[in-house]
Amino acid sequence: MEERTEIASLGEFGLIDHLTKNNETKNASTILSVGDDAAVMDHFGRQTVISTDLLLEGVHFDLSYTPLKHLGYKAVVVNVSDIYAMNATPTQITMSIGFSNRFSLEALDEFYEGVYAACEKYQVDLVGGDTTTSLRGFVISVTAIGEVAPDSYVKRSTAQPNDLICVSGELGGSFLGLTLLEREKRIFEETGAQPDLEGQAYIVGRLLKPEARKDIVEYFAEENIVPTSMIDVSDGLSSELMHICEKSEVGCVIYEDKLPMADEMKEFAYKLQTDPTACALSGGEDYELLFTVSQTEYEKIRLNPAISIIGYVTAASEGKHLITRGGNKHGLVAQGWNHLNK
Repeated sequence: MEERTEIASLGEFGLIDHLTKNNETKNASTILSVGDDAAVMDHFGRQTVISTDLLLEGVHFDLSYTPLKHLGYKAVVVNVSDIYAMNATPTQITMSIGFSNRFSLEALDEFYEGVYAACEKYQVDLVGGDTTTSLRGFVISVTAIGEVAPDSYVKRSTAQPNDLICVSGELGGSFLGLTLLEREKRIFEETGAQPDLEGQAYIVGRLLKPEARKDIVEYFAEENIVPTSMIDVSDGLSSELMHICEKSEVGCVIYEDKLPMADEMKEFAYKLQTDPTACALSGGEDYELLFTVSQTEYEKIRLNPAISIIGYVTAASEGKHLITRGGNKHGLVAQGWNHLNK
């Protein structure tokens, strides 16, 4: 029998002390961390970037197949990804959680193990947060804070016609991981049969343990590349590209045969009789970076194996198009993941 400590036995301050007892700061900009009414930061003449996210059980994650440690890790990753999408460096996070009495202290420890693992990997400091009782489900609210050299942040609204459209990593895997886990959950509920993940570690990992593209932002700094616009791919490539086009008042052309897709993703899509291109365009939660750069950066960009050039920016009057492998031109539609339609 696993040990179960009731959280009520610690009280709120006792709980916060327990969860943050080994919390160490890594950044000089963190002057005062957990333990006072507020944290204190000084970014020493750099500009501050702030992003916040709310993750709700039953909408953004399902605890029947999401290990708490992975959830803690992912809660940090999805927020630092937004900071990288501004071409900034994440430095601090706050983490607030709401939980019902079905959670034991051991369960929260497991969640925080993931939080601290991500803080370590991305070198961010946990500087505050709150804990409260939730009447239904697990609620996670994270705020990420980052820093950037003055006016070096990158917006969604500054893409220019003739820029190259680029994306990091590979697309569509997370969506298929979700499809597989949802299918196995349904089979388990209906028949009691144990889940069979068919050795699909890649796509399941893309969903449960994504990584933010710190390496890409570091590459930009090393090579003196400043993207003309950037966004992270949380809702699907086509949807994010539409955001850039709308905000920048431009059009685009992307090529189906240039979309980066892992072999494991394609094989599983075919097995499900699903089009891998549709998964790459419309699947969410890849947390890759979609960005535009001036054509003068072509030689540098093409040398990085983690970046694919998938198309180019056009005038708004030319619309937004996908050129298929067969050479046909289709209007691009945003069928991204929408949390409001659950």
